[in-house]
Amino acid sequence: MKHRTRRSVKRTDKKEYNAGAGQDRVPWQKSMAVTVLLILLMTVCSFFVTWRINRMEEDRSFARLQEETNELVQYIEREAEDDREQLALIATMAAAYEDLASPKLWNILNSYQNTGMISRVEILLPDDTVLTKNGRVSFEGKLSFQEQAALGEHISNREEDLSDGGAYVVRSYVPVQRDGKTVAMLYGVIELGSLPEELAARPYSGDAALYLIEGGSGDFLVDTWHNEPGGNIWDLGERQMAPGYHHEQLKQGLMDGETGYVVFVSQTIGTHLYFYYEPVGINDWRLALSVPENVVFESAQNIRRVLNTFLGFEAVCFALYFVWMLRYVRQVTSEKQRRLDTIQYIYDVENWLFNAHENKENMKLALERIGEITQAELVCLWVWNPSEEKNFWMWEKADKEEEISKESRVTDQKRKNRWEKQEKIAAVLRAHFRNGSPSLLALRPGSLRERLPEGLWDFADTMMAVPVKETDGEICGILACCDLPEKEAEISLLKSVEFSFGMFCHNLNSYNAVKEQGERDALTGLYNRNRYEAQLLRYQKQNIASMACVYLDANGLHELNNRHGHEAGDRMLRTVAKQLRNQFGDANTYRIGGDEFLVFVPNTEKEAVESLCREMTAELDRAQIHVSVGIQWEETVSSITSLIKEAEKKMYADKKAYYEQTCNDRRRNRR
Repeated sequence: MKHRTRRSVKRTDKKEYNAGAGQDRVPWQKSMAVTVLLILLMTVCSFFVTWRINRMEEDRSFARLQEETNELVQYIEREAEDDREQLALIATMAAAYEDLASPKLWNILNSYQNTGMISRVEILLPDDTVLTKNGRVSFEGKLSFQEQAALGEHISNREEDLSDGGAYVVRSYVPVQRDGKTVAMLYGVIELGSLPEELAARPYSGDAALYLIEGGSGDFLVDTWHNEPGGNIWDLGERQMAPGYHHEQLKQGLMDGETGYVVFVSQTIGTHLYFYYEPVGINDWRLALSVPENVVFESAQNIRRVLNTFLGFEAVCFALYFVWMLRYVRQVTSEKQRRLDTIQYIYDVENWLFNAHENKENMKLALERIGEITQAELVCLWVWNPSEEKNFWMWEKADKEEEISKESRVTDQKRKNRWEKQEKIAAVLRAHFRNGSPSLLALRPGSLRERLPEGLWDFADTMMAVPVKETDGEICGILACCDLPEKEAEISLLKSVEFSFGMFCHNLNSYNAVKEQGERDALTGLYNRNRYEAQLLRYQKQNIASMACVYLDANGLHELNNRHGHEAGDRMLRTVAKQLRNQFGDANTYRIGGDEFLVFVPNTEKEAVESLCREMTAELDRAQIHVSVGIQWEETVSSITSLIKEAEKKMYADKKAYYEQTCNDRRRNRR
């Protein structure tokens, strides 16, 4: 059934080829459709990548806005803490003076002007008067000593500057104490109008506006956008927000001390402002930055311009390519259909050869394609591997006949003769090509006899052949077509697939080398468990007179590793493997576990197998290596699994007997 399916597929292929044989043009609509789809796909991918990069740049821009705000918050908090520590030191020093109005003290206090955020230092006395650098001043109860002392160390919210009407300040208070009693409140005055300059705050190189806001009241401590003293954010009214943002979102976020941002439309500059806010660890202050959209996304816009330029360039390239493709397609439509057929055949051969080193059935299909191209009756391929072992593939047109002809016996005999003589033919052709000949073409009747020894004349009447070379130029095979029609044969048809067969030889040798490496035990060089399990079914199907299974275990490997190290254990295993190879050969000998070995011995008498085992164990005993051996011999093997299990059972019995001897008792040896 499988064979008929393949023939039906081939017939369908032939019908397609024959249907196109009368066409003068190459069908190009499909190629153009694929080209258009490819251009569309690349365009979509380009737009997607552009969109993705834009999004990444926008995210990076938002991250910078957050970082700028966060750095300012941390800076203000550090400055406030440094100011408080400075004021605490000054208060401790001032407490040592009985008279807080002492000129000596005020000479020291005046040296702390413009320190950190503080512009000047003053002292609030219990009688609600204030000591300044200009002397004692009464502000008519505007400052209450009792209230400020009750709060201890603290920073006030926005207040009017008592010595400079109209200006706003905040005061950082620390108590001046003697004997545990607060005798005055020392405070540093932070002038809000000059605070941004004192902080050296120039976010976004001065393109961003800075706001310091009291969350509860909405009063501005600092407002560099409007640049006016005082002011309240809620008095400005509701701003026109961008879609997805709401005024209540901003108000609630500032009141609750959340971190976030809103986007609103600036009436002043007519663009979107990105307003990012974050709580400050002082009172209920909030720090916010507002940055115009073109500043926030400056890097993203630069990237977008570059990407748009690239997309434009790409569109031009695609358009030029499409125009060129149209012209090219129109040119190739004038080519002969015969060339298309030949290219298609060559493509099919390459396609079959792609994995023929793994699937040998594909080689027959590839040779069949060669036979169809050349109209040969017989196609042969000889391949040599690096160890000079030869593989032979042959396809014969007679194999395709559905009915057995009357001359079937003659055909079968001729085929048998070819199989028997193919090695000699391969040797003759190999010598011919090694002498430097690039090809062999013998199409005249009798011309092949001039090149072959007399005993090989019946191999074929006519032949053309080419050498198959490895990537290094060495001849690794021969491709030959036999019994060809004299006028139809073209050596170029073989040469066109010569490289593909060379790659097949290379792949086959590489595949066999990797397979061999994967089936060999690295330590002993014997076949490993992978090979053992893969070959079990083959042993079951073999037509053999008898089969013996030798199951061997190296005794004391664990103890040897513990006492003398793993190198000693490895030497022991290599010695056992060497003796197994000496006695039984390499083809059916396996290392199936750490210290377990197994050998299949086909078509050998039981006594001979036992004799070989005795010789092996004797050699190992002389090397002071002791093994346990189980031998199961059966004349007719009904189950290879049962054969192995019986041998394994006998091995364990031998092992048990070995360790029951006092000198070999493991537990005693350990003691």
